[in-house]
Amino acid sequence: MATDTLKIGSPAPYFKLSAVDGNVYSLDSFKDKEALIVIFSCNHCPYVRAYEDRIIQIQNDYKDRLQIVAINSNDTTNYPEDSFEEMIKRAKEKNFNFPYLRDETQEIAKAYGATHTPEIFLFDKERKLVFHGKIDDNWQEPSKVKTPYLRNAIEELLANKPISVPETFTIGCTIKWKN
Repeated sequence: MATDTLKIGSPAPYFKLSAVDGNVYSLDSFKDKEALIVIFSCNHCPYVRAYEDRIIQIQNDYKDRLQIVAINSNDTTNYPEDSFEEMIKRAKEKNFNFPYLRDETQEIAKAYGATHTPEIFLFDKERKLVFHGKIDDNWQEPSKVKTPYLRNAIEELLANKPISVPETFTIGCTIKWKN
């Protein structure tokens, strides 16, 4: 259903979406940050749920230099737990420290070529893609992570170094496309 996934070096596709905090955010909302992470996310996926605390921690650890944005593009007809109302509840319950946006038309997921939740896109200051893939190598047990792919990429980016692992395969649930 999705178009081709963004290639490393591609510019971030523009978005302007409503968030659970009542605001509307666009790609330009975060231009003061050195890095932007767009995560395609949702409420119901066990992979997303397993990673939520790690995502919150990454935003907290890099808040001065980086912004995370989570985008839920899932069909809500067949997955009502991913509705905007449920997103508001989930964000409050988990105390999200990043905007959680609703992609009702699924156009943004298609523009990024996203296929999974959670799927990570890390962009540099010029909003060129420098990393795409998964957060780390152990979604079930944070204490057993051997390779924190996203953190490594963030550290390298912020130190003006080449990204040693710019792409990994994504794991998680598939984005639930509308019929």
